[in-house]
Amino acid sequence: MTDFIREGRLFRVTGFLPSHRQLFLASEPTLADQTSTRVEVSFGHVELMFLKPFYRHGIHIRRAAAAEFGVLSERHGIPAEDAAYTWMLERDGDSFVVAGRPNWREAEYALMGERESLYDPREPWPPEFPAESGQVS
Repeated sequence: MTDFIREGRLFRVTGFLPSHRQLFLASEPTLADQTSTRVEVSFGHVELMFLKPFYRHGIHIRRAAAAEFGVLSERHGIPAEDAAYTWMLERDGDSFVVAGRPNWREAEYALMGERESLYDPREPWPPEFPAESGQVS
């Protein structure tokens, strides 16, 4: 199992497209965080989400453990077959998303030029500048 961990960074919810059931989280580079990259996470096929507008200490995206899923299922009526699609957003938090596998992208902000988002459908991927990407599994 591959978790996605970016601790010590400020992440925020940057968008939700209800017609496509897509959720986006992003972290900008800041002097306070001593970071120079932009990080974006995309969730597709979103069924349910319980979010904070900001994650001040970073994110840790991982599948919900069996005990966590049991609590969430009981509280929110999540069917048992969605256990494999329930993603926790923090190491020890209550934020979660029921969705397909999350994808992430990261690139040096200074190299992005005029590009505002790494998930802009009008822009090619991979871009001309160096970038990393992956999927949480």
